[in-house]
Amino acid sequence: MTDYIRKLFGKYKRQGVIFDTNILLLLFVGSVNKERISKFNRTENFSPEDYDLLVEIISYFSKIVVTPNILTEVNNLINQLGEPERSQSVELLAKAVTKWDEFYVESSTATQVEKFTKYGLTDSGIISLAKGKYLVLTNDFPLANYLQSIGVDAVNFYHLIDYKL
Repeated sequence: MTDYIRKLFGKYKRQGVIFDTNILLLLFVGSVNKERISKFNRTENFSPEDYDLLVEIISYFSKIVVTPNILTEVNNLINQLGEPERSQSVELLAKAVTKWDEFYVESSTATQVEKFTKYGLTDSGIISLAKGKYLVLTNDFPLANYLQSIGVDAVNFYHLIDYKL
């Protein structure tokens, strides 16, 4: 892990981290069946080792932050899994949300984000919520770059994979 990443993780250990949709999807798919990760079209760019890295990262932070929009996207993508993995993933989601901090960002607030038309409702909600409060972990390179350009601390998950945390 680079010194920069180590400092960011330390800074947000207690404050919290926002995991983007695809990162959480990897968590649920991998928790049910690690072999399914590379076979499910929504997680095929990840590996079982990436899942293990994510579990390690999650254990580091004392607060996981989500929005209803992130959770809705994750749930909709989980619904594309076949049974019994779909039901098992939904059950894990139901348990996880009882432990996470969920914050509602009004759509009228999210749509005021400068690049709303580029990033859409969910990512604009992340942008609104994270600024000055939370670290964002995403695999969306353009989103991570934009967040960093406006002063929001963000890490691209693929960079962590490259460095083998």
